[in-house]
Amino acid sequence: MNRRFPQLTLRSVIIGVLGLLVITSSSMYVALRMGALPWPTVFVTIVSLAILRRWKDSTLQEINITHTIMSSGAMVAGGLAFTIPGLWMNDPEATISVPSLLIITISGALLGTLFSIVARKKYVEKEKLPFPMGQAAYQTLMSATEKKKGARLLFAAMGLSIVFTILRDQFAIVPAALLLFSGSTLVAPLSMWLSPMAAGIGAIIGPSLALFWLGGALVSYLVITPVGISVGWFDSLAQADVFRSNLGIGLMVGTGLAIIVRFAVQGISSFRNNRKAAKEPSILFSKNIRYISLSLMAIVVILLSVTSTVPFFAALLLIAGIYITSQIAAMLTGQTGINPMEILGILVLLFVQLLADITIVQGFSIAAVTAIACGLSGDLMNDTKSGHLLGTNPATQIFAEGVGGVIGAVVAVVALLVLKDSFGGFGTEALPAPQARAVSAMVGGLSHVPAFTIGLVIGLILYLCRLPSATLGLGVYLPFSISSIMGFGSLVFLFFSMVSPKSKKESLKERTSLLASGFLGGEGITGVVLAILFMLS
Repeated sequence: MNRRFPQLTLRSVIIGVLGLLVITSSSMYVALRMGALPWPTVFVTIVSLAILRRWKDSTLQEINITHTIMSSGAMVAGGLAFTIPGLWMNDPEATISVPSLLIITISGALLGTLFSIVARKKYVEKEKLPFPMGQAAYQTLMSATEKKKGARLLFAAMGLSIVFTILRDQFAIVPAALLLFSGSTLVAPLSMWLSPMAAGIGAIIGPSLALFWLGGALVSYLVITPVGISVGWFDSLAQADVFRSNLGIGLMVGTGLAIIVRFAVQGISSFRNNRKAAKEPSILFSKNIRYISLSLMAIVVILLSVTSTVPFFAALLLIAGIYITSQIAAMLTGQTGINPMEILGILVLLFVQLLADITIVQGFSIAAVTAIACGLSGDLMNDTKSGHLLGTNPATQIFAEGVGGVIGAVVAVVALLVLKDSFGGFGTEALPAPQARAVSAMVGGLSHVPAFTIGLVIGLILYLCRLPSATLGLGVYLPFSISSIMGFGSLVFLFFSMVSPKSKKESLKERTSLLASGFLGGEGITGVVLAILFMLS
């Protein structure tokens, strides 16, 4: 095992899988119960560190591999929880077999791992995107093991974040959001989410990305909506909200199309210039990996079509759609720390619906495979970001994530069915599953095609001009409360950066990274622990 996959040990596999069972089950519950899923990256990093440091010969890379396995099932559970329950909300009598659910989850895990090979090289190594959660895991690990000068700052921030999150989520002493504007006939109520994690993400990703994100929210909520109502484009705030959400989706889809265009241009250029192609390997895969990849994709298509989970032609479209959306998921996770996997599942569902005749059950299956693949892709990107900083072997991490993803797929299906039987279904007060309800509403198609088309064209142009169009799309699509807290965190960092002497700017950047990492880690840890406690109770 060590010769083919260096830094992977038997104990790392055992510890990782045991942790995976708990994290995957609790993630399924919290995704259905609260409609959100905190990244478990920092939590599993600390757990892996605490256990493996008992062995004197353990290494940081082994700890990194262990937490890669441990966290891999969380996003598989999230992708399943955010989509499939909508099938039963749409039709309580609908049936989908256990083998079909297993094929859906395992297919998503395999495709997410496979296409992350491309994404890791592009976004972690070449573009060096920030990946806030991956950085936070790295900073936590280094501070805990090397006793860095800034360790006190990181763990003090983590402690404050933990206390704040408990007071907010467990005891409701601290409000979840701060009301900024009560609303009017032209502007919807505006608030700011009180989240140390979100503020920390804004500080880590930096002013350019965070303010581009906030700019999308400001333009959509404070310009498009009031102007549109005033001139008669929209009859109400509700109608403007439909336009806004479809515009944001279009921006993200346009980004996906632009990725294809840029990839095609790069491919043509490399064929024309053999020397360049020899020096710079194709962005896809090496020759051996390509054969393995084609075989895995063929297996997924056959499994989906033979079991009638997804028809053959639709399965081929699904593969293409997941390739694009997994790249978007990796890019957004790297730029913003946000992975809208259920939205990406909806995008591929709409794409397949345009070109193939599918049933309602098959539509939900397509959305689920996509959401799972995109969720796993984002998780692996965070893990390989910390691995890249630590010098962990990337092939070992990808293998570990793939194995963990497949095991997590089985655990996620079991957890979903147990919760369904225990609570009598979904869409209830006990298990509201809001993301799955959104998928259910979108199965019938887009609610505002012109807005989607406008967003698509703008997203395509902006990305080709090397501007973060998908990040802008998130600002347009997401609630203002999320975008505002991200922008706030970035503005605070920008302010201190401007007033600090030049000689102290590098020190300020390091302290900001440690402080923000502590905020991210504290809220993430608390979210996972509360989820486990809720599940057990």
